[in-house]
This record gives sequence, C-alpha cells and structure tokens, in this order.
Amino acid sequence: MKLVYMGTPDFAVPALKKLAQVHEVAAVFTQPDKPVGRKQILTPPDVKVCAQKLGIPVCQPASMKTGEALAQLKAFAPEVIVVAAYGQILPKAVLDVPRYGCVNIHGSLLPKYRGAAPIQAAVLNGDKITGVTTMLMDVGLDTGDILMKKETPIGENETAAELFDRLAILGGELILDTLAALEQGTVTPQKQDEALATHTSKIDKTRCPVDFTQPSQQIHNQIRGLYSWPVATAVIGGKRVKLHGSRLAQGSGAAGTVLSVKPLVIACGEGAIEITELQPEGKKKMTAEAFALGHRLQKGDSVL
Repeated sequence: MKLVYMGTPDFAVPALKKLAQVHEVAAVFTQPDKPVGRKQILTPPDVKVCAQKLGIPVCQPASMKTGEALAQLKAFAPEVIVVAAYGQILPKAVLDVPRYGCVNIHGSLLPKYRGAAPIQAAVLNGDKITGVTTMLMDVGLDTGDILMKKETPIGENETAAELFDRLAILGGELILDTLAALEQGTVTPQKQDEALATHTSKIDKTRCPVDFTQPSQQIHNQIRGLYSWPVATAVIGGKRVKLHGSRLAQGSGAAGTVLSVKPLVIACGEGAIEITELQPEGKKKMTAEAFALGHRLQKGDSVL
C-alpha cells in the first residue's frame, strides 16, 4: 500500500522500519526540530533521522490544521495514513484524505489508558498485562474503532523504559498485520466500550517524590513507572537521590527504616523495598550499596 507515516519519538521508529520493508512509504510527517539540553542544540526527532536514513521525504509542519499542510499531504496521495505518537491532533480534513483512513498505533489495550502516557500508566498501576492496539482514528482522543490488539505480560521488575521499547517493536509487527487485513477486507472495526475507558495525563515531576509510608508494591511501581523519565526521588542519608532501580524485599519495620545496607533495604508502610541503583544530585549513577557505604548508612537509620 502507498502510505504516509506520522510519528515523532523513538517509539515510532520500529514501525516505520517495518513498513518501509513491505509498503511504499511516500513521506514521513513529524514534529519540527527542537532545541535540546543545556546548550539548546536544535535536534531532529528520532523518526526524522530514521526516515532520512531510509531515503524517505520528510515534512515537518508546525500544525496539520493549515491549508498548506493539508495540500502537502494530499500531494502524496496516500491510500492510508499510519500514526504513532505523532504529537498533534489531526483534524477531520486530514482524517478524510486516505481511502483506508488513518490507523493509529497505541501503546495500550484500548479503551484502557487513552491519552498521553499509556505505557507509564500500566507500570505505575501495577498491571500484569498490557499490549498495543491499532485503531481507526476519529476526531476524539484515542476514541476510534479498534482494529487489532496484541497482548504482552509486564515483568515484575520491568521498567516503563523497557516496556516502551518492547511495545514499540510489537506495534511494528501489529501494524503490518493490520494493513494486510484492511487491504484484504478481513478486519471489522469494533466500537470501544466507553464504560471501560480510562484516561492518562502527561507525566511530570510532581509524581517523583517517594513516600516510604506507602506499601512497598506501590513504591516499586512508582520507581519502575517513572524510569527513565522523570525518575522517582527520595532523601536517603540526608542526600536527595534519583531512584533508578528497585526490587521487592523481605522484611518489616517502621516505615523509612533501613533494614540492611548490603543490599540497601528500606521498610515501607507495608513490606520492604530494596533499592538497587540510585544517583545523588550532581553525580553519576551508582549501586545503592556503594552509596550506603559511602554515606555510612547503618541498620536502624531512618530516611524519613
């Protein structure tokens, strides 16, 4: 099929690579280059970098709601538009362009976790199963008819970053199956059950501070779900640290009490948690054991 691909971050890269192997990708639409880092270096989106390597034309309109952007899109005459984490709401004029519609690759099992952060939400909420969904887009936010789904388990210690990478690959596989079924007329779009719909908002740093009076499972989910951005934080040994890794641990005691130093285990409001890797402010990542020894933490110390 002749298609236009719309995507921006690294999540959208595996699907673009898969599609380019099988279909005619006439063009890629992605967000404009943005300044990144302290030096504010103008940096292209991951999808743009991938498209250029594949020799695919790249368009970067600031908005798809302009007549210029619509005319640019129509000039490529796509049979279908595939969208993955594009970062813009598409107006009806765009949705109406392709014969087979606009197909979105979404990182959850819709209607659960519509919105901006479905992958992080699954980990933060301690879900055991997640997956990807392909759907026909409409003017709502992730409200279109479902085409196909593919499930995958979430590991006990799997982080959002790790799950993000796996779902990106899974989405690339599912979109090939979806386009084949659309072309052959063997897939029937299914309406979403609005009663089961849940929404996720953007993750920000207000969710980072860890409260050790909470249950250990909740804290473990928080650390996993906020990795690799914005990263959970705590004050341990009088130092503010980012928490990069954890495991559920045996033990109990007053919340916030250090139960052991090798490994670093801290009592929670319910159960205990082992911190495996952390990063003090202004320093590099290190093992939690090395930090505890360097800061002379002892069994019985409190981090509250």
